[in-house]
Amino acid sequence: MTEIRNNWTLAEAEAIYNTPFLDLVYKAATVHRQFHDAQEVQVCTLLSVKTGGCPEDCAYCPQAARYHTDVKVHKLMEVEEVLSAASDAKSKGSTRFCMGAAWREVRDNKDFDKVIDMVKGVNAMDMEVCCTLGMITESQAQRLHEAGLYAYNHNLDTSEGYYNEIISTRQFDDRIHTLENVRKSGISVCSGGIIGMGETNQDRVAMLVTLATMPSHPESVPVNALVPVEGTPLEKQPKVPVWDMVRMIATARIMMPQAMVRLSAGRVMMSDEEQALCFMAGANSIFSGERLLTTPNPGVDHDQNLFQTLNLRPRKSFKDQEVMA
Repeated sequence: MTEIRNNWTLAEAEAIYNTPFLDLVYKAATVHRQFHDAQEVQVCTLLSVKTGGCPEDCAYCPQAARYHTDVKVHKLMEVEEVLSAASDAKSKGSTRFCMGAAWREVRDNKDFDKVIDMVKGVNAMDMEVCCTLGMITESQAQRLHEAGLYAYNHNLDTSEGYYNEIISTRQFDDRIHTLENVRKSGISVCSGGIIGMGETNQDRVAMLVTLATMPSHPESVPVNALVPVEGTPLEKQPKVPVWDMVRMIATARIMMPQAMVRLSAGRVMMSDEEQALCFMAGANSIFSGERLLTTPNPGVDHDQNLFQTLNLRPRKSFKDQEVMA
């Protein structure tokens, strides 16, 4: 049985990432089957509840106010609109509903009160509810937990060494601190990164080492391929080869065996065969629905057909709690 380790070194992680491709996929698929049902995939829906106008300068993000993109700024949605969207997502097979707001950090104001009401409402639908709202304090995380928040997403984006090439408006340590606040509150942690931003393979692996050497691994690890958006500094970046995505997913699966490894942004640029390779390498979570915040995503019908072809089925809500009970 594969052991859960929190003492990975960069050299060990690089050796995994650089394993001959078919051997790497076989190893990851073997680990995956030890900890998960290989026919089961968590289906999540991500809704942008407050879009654009963000003061940050993340080089990949069309929601940054300083870049000239097609993203229109929208204020925070009303609670009823969000709950209607969550109900629709549930009817289409999603068991986790994630709400994203283009904020640098959460402020204790009426908007945060509305988000708390959204969390309570989605939680009452028996869906896992997740938020990604930027940096949060310990007391804000506690408030979200008390409202029924199941998971909080806050990606590292890239390695500590490459971080300043992508973002200057906050530090890598700010990200770590937010994840610590989430963990202390009892909310499950969702954290991963983006590949294809000009980083090296070592940067990619170093990001995974940061996650895999935390006191507890994140329960969910999204692996995103950059979707270049016109008007952002990374608009000219080439498409990430599927082989790189598979290597990242497989390495994450081997290093963090219990985590849900999410095949996230960039899926719209992949064929069904390429996505199947990612599932084989240990991905067991996807975002479903036409949009991922502001970028395109495969439609629900397409995903249902893909699941049928691959004999996959959606994972139930709160399965981890059933296992622990």
